[in-house]
Amino acid sequence: MLPKIKGISYFSSCYDGAKEAAEELGNIQLVYDGPTDGDPKKQAEMIEQWMVDGVDVICVSPNAPDVVANAMREARDAGVKVITWDADGLPDSRSFFVNQATAQSIGEGLVNTMVADLGGADVEGDIVIISSDATSANQNSWIDVMKPAIEKTKLNLATIKYPGENSSNALADAQDVIKKYPNLKGLFGISSVSFPGSAEAVEQSGKSGEILVTGLSTPNDMKDFVHNGTVKSVVLWNTIDLGYLTVYVAEALATGKLTAGDTSFTAGRLGEKPIESDNVILGDIIVFTKENIDEYDF
Repeated sequence: MLPKIKGISYFSSCYDGAKEAAEELGNIQLVYDGPTDGDPKKQAEMIEQWMVDGVDVICVSPNAPDVVANAMREARDAGVKVITWDADGLPDSRSFFVNQATAQSIGEGLVNTMVADLGGADVEGDIVIISSDATSANQNSWIDVMKPAIEKTKLNLATIKYPGENSSNALADAQDVIKKYPNLKGLFGISSVSFPGSAEAVEQSGKSGEILVTGLSTPNDMKDFVHNGTVKSVVLWNTIDLGYLTVYVAEALATGKLTAGDTSFTAGRLGEKPIESDNVILGDIIVFTKENIDEYDF
């Protein structure tokens, strides 16, 4: 099981769910590893090594689909089952994608949440998206949905920043736009690294409540920002369940219980999950607020 980056809470919580599923199934030897700096070339090297090791299934969250695609294809050609999870790769490089939620629901959910947090549809001003890497397929798919959704509001998308999976860069990018745009009303942090970095920048600037921040991150990383008013809403999905579902899909693919053309799939305690084309769908987004965020621990 290969995350984009090892050692951050988002992927660590996915691993917790993966371990739960592996223990339930009983026939899984789970290997979890990834680059600590998010380097997709290191991801490709790990895929190649696991292929040589003769593993049955490789589950990849690709940071740059083009960079890892050849290694994924080579693994498939060697008889290894390859799926993606959290972020999709090139369609011919994997058999299934374990998708946390559709790009439509995530992108529109982010914009709707920001508009509501700012006070409604009549609010005007600049907003900025702090993304991840410019090559990150899932962030780019969400941005493609966010842009037309923003155009339907009175808000102006001033710019998009790409700090990579680097918290210092995310903080610096957010600090930069806070200084550059005097009419800035909101920041979207659309990775589990850029969201806390953006919130930290607003808090340090003394503009908590004046500039609102929303985005995608784990509840545990954002609780302090929610309780101090820098963030009103956190958008995500259950990352433990995402890791859990990924291992169930991998096991079913390896044992022949899941095949191309299936339209649904039963995954342990999660029950039946729909398959749309070759996407196994976990569910929908969850919005965490001051009222419910302390009920979650991941």
